[in-house]
Amino acid sequence: MAQAVRFYETGGPEVLRWEEVEVGTPGPGEVRIRHEAVGLNFADTYFRSGLYPAALPAGMGVEGAGVIEAVGPGVDGFAPGDRVTYTGSPLGAYSTERVMPAEHLIALPDEIGFDVAASMTMRGLTTAYLLRRIHPLRAGDTVLLHAAAGGVGSIFTQWAKLLGLTVIGTVSSEEKAEVARANGCDHVLLHTHEDIAARVRELTGGAGVPVVYDSIGKATFDASLDSLARRGLLVCFGTASGPVPPIDPMRLAVKGSLFVTRPALADYIADPIERAELAGELFAHVAAGRIRIEINQRYELSDAARAHRDLEAGRSVGSSVLTV
Repeated sequence: MAQAVRFYETGGPEVLRWEEVEVGTPGPGEVRIRHEAVGLNFADTYFRSGLYPAALPAGMGVEGAGVIEAVGPGVDGFAPGDRVTYTGSPLGAYSTERVMPAEHLIALPDEIGFDVAASMTMRGLTTAYLLRRIHPLRAGDTVLLHAAAGGVGSIFTQWAKLLGLTVIGTVSSEEKAEVARANGCDHVLLHTHEDIAARVRELTGGAGVPVVYDSIGKATFDASLDSLARRGLLVCFGTASGPVPPIDPMRLAVKGSLFVTRPALADYIADPIERAELAGELFAHVAAGRIRIEINQRYELSDAARAHRDLEAGRSVGSSVLTV
């Protein structure tokens, strides 16, 4: 019988349960997939804690990679035996097998392993829309990236260098600073010891940067705004330290007619054609070795609670994966 991680109430990692589940047969538009690896993302902790709503009891996880075992009526483009990856709702990726909508699947090239796919599909597609859809970046631009040694940060920095960008990255420790530099980060700042906005102004000759990419949220929001150039854009794509405070529009005007956006990956991969374009560019870079995916943490799927504790405590560097 299949096994899965589920939760019946919101709270800390201790609410996660490892139990046997009945998978069933795929219905119209669905497939049954056997997971080879499952992604571990900070967003998973938001569902578990209740920050993101979920109908309880619920499965956990939105990213996985594996092999299709069966397809339901009306499924086109996929067949049993196909290698696939995915990211997106519904919850339930923390499982050995599951039935899910085929519309979320992405064909996985043979050159990319299941563990690599599971550790980078969400992070890679997030990076893809951040760099290729949010703002018209040009070679020579300088950007500020928080959490530069994280899962998104590690992919982002490598991709940004391919585009000719200069990256100022923030990290929380010297260990993570080394990771950021190894991925091509031009300037690495310790947000625990430095005045980020002041250093960004110093590095940009007082101008600030046109775009700040902030996945930390509450703790970095003020520094992010103060690091922007006139008419700059703050991209808030995560809230690792907590939600950002309410925004007074006049504050944006006073600080230089600034822009703020809070994008969601789902809105950039909802269209199948756009999703295929972003995934195709990502997979091409990874398959060719232009972007390296470092899996620095591996956990047994049954040990998901420990993985969540490490993630929330900031002990994770780069990408993580749950093995099946």
